[in-house]
Amino acid sequence: MAIVEVRNLYKSFTRGTESIDVLMDLSLDVEQGEFVALMGPSGSGKTTLLNLIAGLDNPTRGTIMVGDMEISSLSESELAHWRTRNVGFVFQFYNLLPVLTAYENVELPLLLLPLTREQRRHQVENALGLVGLTERMGHRPGQLSGGQCQRVGIARAIVTDPTIIVADEPTGALDAKSADDALNLLELLRSELKKTIIMVTHDPHAAGRAQRIVHLEKGRLVGADALTTAY
Repeated sequence: MAIVEVRNLYKSFTRGTESIDVLMDLSLDVEQGEFVALMGPSGSGKTTLLNLIAGLDNPTRGTIMVGDMEISSLSESELAHWRTRNVGFVFQFYNLLPVLTAYENVELPLLLLPLTREQRRHQVENALGLVGLTERMGHRPGQLSGGQCQRVGIARAIVTDPTIIVADEPTGALDAKSADDALNLLELLRSELKKTIIMVTHDPHAAGRAQRIVHLEKGRLVGADALTTAY
């Protein structure tokens, strides 16, 4: 069953008096519990598509369903509320706050939810335990390696038990071993926790760890993943 349904999606940006088409009539399904990699040259629209699925932006035209919610029709404030409960983000450069410990960085998304301190502690410790950082939860980012920082980022992404996890170049700033460790964790989230993962990457090795690779060129899907059925 598809957890993400994108239909006839268009996205344009205005630069001065010029309108620039980034995505054009794009349709895509992502199944529940699937690990999908988005690939394509710079400017192909893959990060724009990821941001739209994650509710960071609204399309110019078309619809996006995530679960039973049509997020393409939500207002900015409604999207912010929806993201808090439904999307976990993994970034290339971790986006950790340097003055906070690993525990505090992972706890941040939970502060937006109606949870007690004890409930937050339980979820944070579970998430950090899953990524193997129980012994580092009191360390700040500057005291951690790049690979450990990314594991903190992955723990933060899963701490709210989101519907989908979106990862934008999650191995781009890591050495080969740390990249493999991060990809192993993403695979574990899919296989053990049945999480749906959508990852943008330029790295064929990283993409090869996904179950399916979706290629974009000039704002359109190409190859076997392009949906040709009329909706």
